[in-house]
Amino acid sequence: MCLAIPLTIEEIQDKTAVASANGISQKIRIDFLPDIQIGDEVLVHAGFAIEKIDKEEAMKTKEVYKELFDVIK
Repeated sequence: MCLAIPLTIEEIQDKTAVASANGISQKIRIDFLPDIQIGDEVLVHAGFAIEKIDKEEAMKTKEVYKELFDVIK
């Protein structure tokens, strides 16, 4: 089973990008999604953007993760 995290693209440089969620940023690879643009929402697994998702889906997924983390704190 894989776990992919929704992140927002903040910066792009060549085949890498800086993406963030909840104030936490990380550098990711965007090799699989060459048409990604700043502001796009992507699912990230193992440091790679693997799928572009719409903003509504990203918001719903982020809310589910937030609820989960609130429960396990």
